[in-house]
Amino acid sequence: MCPDAAPRWEYRVVKPPREPSKKEARDPTAALNEAAADGWELDATIDYVGGGTKFLVLRRPAEGVTETDDAEADDTETDDD
Repeated sequence: MCPDAAPRWEYRVVKPPREPSKKEARDPTAALNEAAADGWELDATIDYVGGGTKFLVLRRPAEGVTETDDAEADDTETDDD
């Protein structure tokens, strides 16, 4: 991998854990720590219009693919004749 190549990201969207009433979110620390152990990091939240978090957006570098790799693949021509 070229040191100047920007990483490509893969994303995962999860709902924060909820209390049994489904109206109050529980502390997501354990779920975030579990995801972090697999290389995921919190990137953003998607909130309800009236307040509260609807989704947690996680990201991690996509394995083995960079923007440079994509550009090189686009430049490669094949001659099947």
